[in-house]
Parts: sequence; structure tokens; C-alpha cells
Amino acid sequence: MSIEKNELRRVMGHFATGVTIITTISKDGTPYGLTANAFMSVSLEPPLLLISVDKKAESYPYFEQSRVFTVNILRDDQEALSRKFAVSGGNKFEGVAYHRGANNVPILEDTLAHIECRLYATYDGGDHTLYLGEVLEAQTREGKPLLFYRGGYRSFSE
Repeated sequence: MSIEKNELRRVMGHFATGVTIITTISKDGTPYGLTANAFMSVSLEPPLLLISVDKKAESYPYFEQSRVFTVNILRDDQEALSRKFAVSGGNKFEGVAYHRGANNVPILEDTLAHIECRLYATYDGGDHTLYLGEVLEAQTREGKPLLFYRGGYRSFSE
């Protein structure tokens, strides 16, 4: 018998994660994005990472349509930005500073890091789809990460 979904969510909440906004585009170049903490490095040779996208997310169809995405890793002072991209509907990019990267996908300004990817493989993951991305470009900046733990945002202290 499988664990009940709310219990699994509670237990998994005990694993602290970083917070990202994953961006992509539609065929006509319209930007889309969502907040996610399901993100991990997979391979150095070739350079691959994995993201997990809810099949009910507004931006979901554009990942396979565009076959490109960017992972924007948030700084500890970007909780409001994370919350903005975590809700459904509306123009999430309104009032948000960004520029287009080498893959034409939005790179959010002043994040801790960004990683530009091309879709490498897709896997069914129940109510999510797992996207393996080949890393094309990446850049880091100074700062501290925004964290998520037990249902709330946290910051890293040294």
C-alpha cells in the first residue's frame, strides 16, 4: 500500500532544498515560468540536470514545445519573486527584470545563478514530467541561497 500524498508531502518537507524559477518560451517567444525545488545535477559528462514539472502547470506544454529551459537559482532576498511564479495565471513576468539568454529563454536578473538547457530526454513521473536538460551555458553570482524547508522559506546563515 502506498503512502498517502499529504503524508509524503509532510515527510519530504523535512528535506531542505534550494528554490528555483524555471523559465521557458512558447513557439512565438512568449515567456513562461514556474517556481520549483525539484531540481538536481545528473551528469558531468555529458553535462545534464533534471527538473520536475507538474502536468497541471500553466507553463507545462511549453517545455516540450520549445525544447529549451533555464533554471534560475534564487537568492535569499527573492522570496517575493518565488511567490509570484508559484501561483497560476496572470503575466508572471510583468515588472520582473530579465534578459534573453543564448537559448532565447528568460534569465531573471540578480539571481544567484542561472543554467541554460536544451531538452535531452523526457520521462513520465506520475503527475509530473521529468525533463533531463543538457547544460549549454551557466553563470553564478555572489549571494546566499533562498531555501525551502517544512513548508516555509528559510535563509542560509553561516
